[in-house]
Amino acid sequence: MENIRRIEEDFFLSPTFQALTIGVPFCIFKLLFGELATRVGSGQEFGLLTSLGWLIIAWACIDLFMNLKRVAYHHSGRSSPIEYCSIAQVGRMLKRPGLFLALDTFISFSIICFVLWSGWIILLTKTESYLWYAATTLNLISIAVVNVWLEYQRGT
Repeated sequence: MENIRRIEEDFFLSPTFQALTIGVPFCIFKLLFGELATRVGSGQEFGLLTSLGWLIIAWACIDLFMNLKRVAYHHSGRSSPIEYCSIAQVGRMLKRPGLFLALDTFISFSIICFVLWSGWIILLTKTESYLWYAATTLNLISIAVVNVWLEYQRGT
């Protein structure tokens, strides 16, 4: 029974679980936000919002690659030389990856709030909306599952 408990605990704390249920959904939010910024900015004269949108799309793609690379390193049994995202990678260079990962989380949640409160959410296509729903569902349900697991562990 102890081995099963350890396997489950390792799974919920594993780079694969974290990357696929937190990192990838955050990349989807960033990617869709960048797409929305390019869409909204396309009618502007100076194109600043469009440029910002493309920059955010590039950032999201880099972070997506980093998350998937973390999964690959985890499955190969090797320690990863990279973090989950580019901001945390800067933090690794400054010996504070956790702090910078928390900053990326704050930015990702801010993006979610901006898209919702600005009304840009209605500009998503049907397919983009399904991506948004899937990312939200995966992210929130995984957080809930981990919290349930942690509380269950405290009781045993």
